[in-house]
Amino acid sequence: MKYITTVNDEEFVIEIEHNNQILVNGVRYDIDFQHLPEADALSLLLNNQSLEAVVEARDDVWDVLTKGELYTVKVLDERAYRLAKARGVANDIAGEAAIKSPMPGLIVAVPVREGQVVQKGDKVIILESMKMENELRAPKDGIIARINVAQGASVEKDQVLAVIVDEDEETVIGEQ
Repeated sequence: MKYITTVNDEEFVIEIEHNNQILVNGVRYDIDFQHLPEADALSLLLNNQSLEAVVEARDDVWDVLTKGELYTVKVLDERAYRLAKARGVANDIAGEAAIKSPMPGLIVAVPVREGQVVQKGDKVIILESMKMENELRAPKDGIIARINVAQGASVEKDQVLAVIVDEDEETVIGEQ
């Protein structure tokens, strides 16, 4: 089966084959995929290279944290992708976006402030966890509506750290 996967605005066509192989944009990869329940993480061998990631479902996208970078991933099968394209919403992430902690940790920095306009990919929170600094980035363009943490704060997995809204929603929030 084919899946169209969007990772931070870049599309990939992924075909799952038998014998632990996938095709990504026509290039074959050997894979081995395991869930590590003790670390609540995923382990992936990709062409014999090891990767670990923390993955969290959020609305209709997945947040994937690996190698200190946070990626927003949307996966659609071919049929759903064609329907979304026909409606003009295949890559649209509208409304409010909560940035949640993918794992317990300590807030190292908050380089944004409430009311600040951010672009997709801008650093919003820097979280230290498992002796690594992880940059949590804006999953969409918008305005920082709320920041729920400060530098030095300890946070738990799934804790909402900040909320980004569409620019037109900020007017409504400011009037409440």
